[in-house]
Amino acid sequence: MTAVTPATSYRAGFLPDIASTREYFGAWAKLSVLQYFVAESAVIAAWAGPEPYHRRSGYISDLGAIHCGIHEGRDVCSPLHAVMNASFVVQGLGMLVGALLLSSALLCVAARPGVRLAFGPGHRVPWFTALGAKVLTFTAGTGTIIVGLVPEDAGWFGVHLTGALMYFIGGALALLLLGVLWLRQSPLGWFILACGAVSFGALVTGGATRMAVPEPGTLERFMGYPVTIGLATVGLVIAQRVQQELKARKARAAAQATSTF
Repeated sequence: MTAVTPATSYRAGFLPDIASTREYFGAWAKLSVLQYFVAESAVIAAWAGPEPYHRRSGYISDLGAIHCGIHEGRDVCSPLHAVMNASFVVQGLGMLVGALLLSSALLCVAARPGVRLAFGPGHRVPWFTALGAKVLTFTAGTGTIIVGLVPEDAGWFGVHLTGALMYFIGGALALLLLGVLWLRQSPLGWFILACGAVSFGALVTGGATRMAVPEPGTLERFMGYPVTIGLATVGLVIAQRVQQELKARKARAAAQATSTF
């Protein structure tokens, strides 16, 4: 029998336990962030301000404002503010659960079947990249929970703003890392990388201009929408991969059971 040296094992790599209920729930937790778009549309439809709400000009946080009146020079009135704030919290929880349940090993190989994970000297970069993406996703999720629990007009605007920045910055950087991680595995790596780049670019533009642009709502949505779409895409890819592995495992088990008779 030929001994397997450490160098050989690093080159050969291994496949993490992909067919796991934990990973499946983590993937669906990421997918759940899409509920935000449904909630936002419903809250916008119920807007009761003196002027109609437009996504191009209206700030997202105005939809969660709990009082009708002037806030930061804008006349806001959102009767379904509780729905919007609950959506922020649910979105954040989905990101937190996804970050906690999805393993770094799975994130390294989920984009393409057959990819094996090496670990050892010279092979640690994917692990640290995946771990960084998990930490940043957790940070972003915490941020959007803060946004939902502390609306812009609740008296702690600094806390609200901090939560929003945690979401935008953490989400954009998480997607950039995941995009780089998946570039050689799937064309979707480019899409996820693009989502992160658009979000981060809009964030830099917003910071440089202090949001003093003709369409601040558009700019803010270029910060936030790509994060939601990108993370949901990650969740979809992982959910499909886990489901494929679960079916393959059942097929192998059935084949083994048949062969014993």
